[in-house]
Amino acid sequence: MTIDAHQHFWHYDPVRDSWITDDMTAIRRDFLPADLEPVLTEHGIDGCVAVQASQSEEETLFLVNMAQNYDIVKAVVGWVDLQSPTLNDRLEAFATYEEIKGFRHVAQAEPDDFLATPAVIQGIRQLAAFDLTYDILIYPTQLKAALQLVRAVPEVNFVIDHLAKPYVKKQEITRWSNFMTEIAKNPNVSCKLSGLVTEGDWQNWSKKDFFPYLDFAFEAFGPDRLLFGSDWPVCLVAANYTQVKNVIEDYLLPWGTEVRAKVMGENAVKFYGLS
Repeated sequence: MTIDAHQHFWHYDPVRDSWITDDMTAIRRDFLPADLEPVLTEHGIDGCVAVQASQSEEETLFLVNMAQNYDIVKAVVGWVDLQSPTLNDRLEAFATYEEIKGFRHVAQAEPDDFLATPAVIQGIRQLAAFDLTYDILIYPTQLKAALQLVRAVPEVNFVIDHLAKPYVKKQEITRWSNFMTEIAKNPNVSCKLSGLVTEGDWQNWSKKDFFPYLDFAFEAFGPDRLLFGSDWPVCLVAANYTQVKNVIEDYLLPWGTEVRAKVMGENAVKFYGLS
């Protein structure tokens, strides 16, 4: 299968979705599977992974409902309170939904040491008993804590969303790549080639702006631990779906069809256990 490993769906709410700022008017509306289906069909994508965007169990169940009603939605990465004293009970409840393959917290909005706090580490550790994954959403300043997390919890499979949002617009790479090198040494960590266009200059980016970061990702993680994701509809503030997909596919051209098949789907199927 060809899989887009990172999508979002929502009924737009200006209060709940206050992270959608004034310069992001293109996505201040509803985005649902019916909107995405023709786009995936046009680009030869068989399905997608729906990832949480707000911190609520209600949204998780909303995404489950989307997966149950639309064949294109192959899996859900939901949200649960990782520090709750009743976390195990909540995980048992969510385990009844085969659509849920993992969880995520918007850690980028938390203090830099959030992922390294004992309560969060203990919460994420509990995912292993349910064979659930964890998506890491962070900025480069939070990579140190992420490194501590993945070292502390080798029994959970992690994937770093959006390459940890490197500073593409500033063309900074050294500090980011140093931490990512250490993270990549942990075999339980994969990485999504997603969300790059929104880290560049929205109005004036070039494919080559992203290639140094992709070069590093392939060197550090290798082609077996990299997953294509569009980050639709968030990507629309900087690029349409075709442009986003072309960045990755153009980069993959010299790597050949076997590597392309892995990055564009096989790795996502394996990581999330898709059927």
